[in-house]
Amino acid sequence: MEAESPVSHGVTGKQVIHATFLSALKMLDVGKWPIFALCSQEELKLIRQACVFGSAGNEVLYATENDEVFVLGTNCSGCLGTGDIQSTIEPQRLDTLCGKKIACLSYGSGPHVVVTTAEGEVYTWGHNAYSQLGNGTTNHGLVPCQVSTNLVNKKVIEVACGSHHSMVLTSDGEVYAWGYNNSGQVGSGSTANQPIPRRVTSCLQNKIAVNIACGQMCSMAVVENGEVACGYAHTLVLTDEGQLYAWGANSYGQLGTGNKSNQSYPAPVTVDKDRVIEIAACHSAHTSAAKTQGGHVYMWGQCRGQSVILPHLTHFACTDDVFACFATPAVTWRLLSVGIILIYNNMSVEHISLSKGMYLLRQTTVKVCFLLFIKLMRKQKSRQKPDDHLTVAQSLKKEFDNPDTADLKFLVDGKYIHVHKVLLKIRCEHFRSILNNNDDDIIEMSEFSYQVYRAFLEYLYTDSISLPPEDAIGLLDLATFYRENRLKKLCQQTIKQSICEENAIALLSAAVKYEAEDLEEFCFRFCINHLTVVTQTTGFAEMDHDLLKNFISKASRVGAFKN
Repeated sequence: MEAESPVSHGVTGKQVIHATFLSALKMLDVGKWPIFALCSQEELKLIRQACVFGSAGNEVLYATENDEVFVLGTNCSGCLGTGDIQSTIEPQRLDTLCGKKIACLSYGSGPHVVVTTAEGEVYTWGHNAYSQLGNGTTNHGLVPCQVSTNLVNKKVIEVACGSHHSMVLTSDGEVYAWGYNNSGQVGSGSTANQPIPRRVTSCLQNKIAVNIACGQMCSMAVVENGEVACGYAHTLVLTDEGQLYAWGANSYGQLGTGNKSNQSYPAPVTVDKDRVIEIAACHSAHTSAAKTQGGHVYMWGQCRGQSVILPHLTHFACTDDVFACFATPAVTWRLLSVGIILIYNNMSVEHISLSKGMYLLRQTTVKVCFLLFIKLMRKQKSRQKPDDHLTVAQSLKKEFDNPDTADLKFLVDGKYIHVHKVLLKIRCEHFRSILNNNDDDIIEMSEFSYQVYRAFLEYLYTDSISLPPEDAIGLLDLATFYRENRLKKLCQQTIKQSICEENAIALLSAAVKYEAEDLEEFCFRFCINHLTVVTQTTGFAEMDHDLLKNFISKASRVGAFKN
């Protein structure tokens, strides 16, 4: 949408909604990818998601603000899904995917394309000589077709493609793979090609996967909190402590180790002194990138024909720009999500940014949220100076637990927490289901403590948590119960970043209590690595007898008490 006139102080809420307060300013300039030169400025303004792919970066799929899906480009192997193999310089509408809300997209080298929707459905099309479309044939797919074999009643949340194989991750942590298997990349235990989706069980039995990634002829799954990114023939790994490791092929310096020697085991990559929060690579290019907590973006590997063997600081604001401007071909390493900036009184007041696997808030949802924002702003006008403008985020944070504007109260441990129904329904699937047909003004909650539940509700208003690590364990239990995966990661990050010798035993005890197995293992490893100091703390002296017995037994098995 185009920017509307600024909202003046004198207009009513209805006038604001009628005139629209939204301005479609891009989080990313998609025009940096050459293929978008074929689109008009009017078309570019409507784009909300996009993926550039193909051996020369000459194919593109994008979704608009109305969930319409378009493609254009050379159409190699029918990878545009238009029903033929004819190239097109005019955007063509993909009716099959329109209105589906694309949640995640990946592509192979053929190329073939795999997409999952917000409902968890999987669609594939394009090159299929190795059954990488998962339909049981080797015929190229000229239109998007749903893959249902072995995925019935499964909600797919993430997809990944190698050169000629495909992988998906379901909401219950299962991994399925199919396609080319000359190197065992589908994890079936053989090297025979896999024509339909098959669950990977050999090394993932009884484990819950949280991330997947593919290289040209390899596959990876993360079963603990973490991140993996696979390149053409190299792999980047980001630990929960923000440390970066790489291994694999290194002919262009894509490992970032300062040389061009291949690595058969993980080698540390130094990116200044800042904590790394995002890594980027794709199997179409020999380029690597990383973003730090301070917002700095680094690149290395093959950068427009040059071999950069150490992480090089760029002027970019995001890793996506590295691939638009320096990768060969100029592709996208992930599905791009274009943000929205809300405009109030001629000021940029909020930027909604989206992470991998998420889809955009719809315009109608944002309007509902804005109605709440108008309500809050009216309440604040009597308290603010004329020029004291607050952003949407600041306004919502200020109104959390405010009885003057709230329309719902939670009663926890005899204390009230005041909230707004509309915001809870927008932000949380759990509340969307229980509040739709619930007209109660007060809801009693006994499953969690006041401090934990208040922190959860505040997170829905602020997107952040502020708790001591011991209470973050309880919040982790709640996040697991409500299936709030992002909150789970925040809790685990808080706990892991706050662990020290003094509180390690307390955190270990809490992890055992809430059956947080991954966190329990993390705390146990920390205790073993700092065993001398940990055993001298008050927490260790007051440790529960059964827990102490189990700790000593497990520590003995890993050789902690050997000279």
